[in-house]
Amino acid sequence: MSDSRIIAVAVEGDGGLDARVSEHFGHCAGFVVVEVNDGKITASRTEANPFAQTHQPGQLPKVVRGLGATVLLAGGMGPRAETMLSKFGVEVCTGAAGRVRDAVDTFVNGGLRGFTPCSQHGGHNEACGEHSHHH
Repeated sequence: MSDSRIIAVAVEGDGGLDARVSEHFGHCAGFVVVEVNDGKITASRTEANPFAQTHQPGQLPKVVRGLGATVLLAGGMGPRAETMLSKFGVEVCTGAAGRVRDAVDTFVNGGLRGFTPCSQHGGHNEACGEHSHHH
């Protein structure tokens, strides 16, 4: 059975697979959308961030959903964006760095832990959405 998935990577500029991963999702120049089959990159395309110049919270997760990706890699992201992406069924992994191809390799090989949601930990985690309180 082949393992195929579409991964969107927030990037700082052009360069396709050699573009640098953006440190902040909300301010990225665009996305490199990568198709991975059996752990190898088989296709990629670059999509501009239509809100790069006019940061509009809440719009970018919709853009990512429209890309057809099931995973998003970025250097960092605010909790609200992560919550929206999760609702759209997009898995978020922050802490990615370097070139797109390297970040994707690291992710595919289990090297990126992901955005840690509350439900998997007993204690409160600052990365959680502001609305949930555990007692």
